[in-house]
Amino acid sequence: MLEGSEFIKIVGGIACANCSGTCDCVLDEKTAKAKGKKVRKETIKYAQEFDKIYKHIDVLARSRPEDKYTMVVGLKERNHVVAVTGDGTNDAPALKKADVGFAMGKSGTEVAREAAAIILLDDNFGSIVKAAMWGRNIYDSIRKFLQFQLTVNLVAVGITLVSSAIIEQEVFVPVQMLWVM
Repeated sequence: MLEGSEFIKIVGGIACANCSGTCDCVLDEKTAKAKGKKVRKETIKYAQEFDKIYKHIDVLARSRPEDKYTMVVGLKERNHVVAVTGDGTNDAPALKKADVGFAMGKSGTEVAREAAAIILLDDNFGSIVKAAMWGRNIYDSIRKFLQFQLTVNLVAVGITLVSSAIIEQEVFVPVQMLWVM
């Protein structure tokens, strides 16, 4: 466990990878092209310190929104899948930056709900587990369906091509191909 203020002291917060001092980079590409400036690439200021501690942190207690955002940026830089929960306006940047943002539906602000990918209608953290379970189930079902379809289609096309080359006659008529596929 680590407190947010101590975490920020150790890792130094967020810095721009393009700039060494003060940063005048903009956050999105559209504005960058219009103003002729660089797009801000956020990184952890003391990346080596972050690498030492992030694997050992289970709880980031008394964390401010800046602490959450710093943790999200650091974890995403290290190719982790990141989920964040929040309910306030100040949580919106972390919710938006994360791979999956969970906002509270009843007690959450409109800004947090707009920034999040998933809105918990019952404000129950147990719903996050259910959402992850359903998401994995849907992903597995789609993967199995695609695997089945590719197998069936490749076999049907292969049989049709081989049979037309060897016996010079079609094995499946077009209507039968539609039924097989």
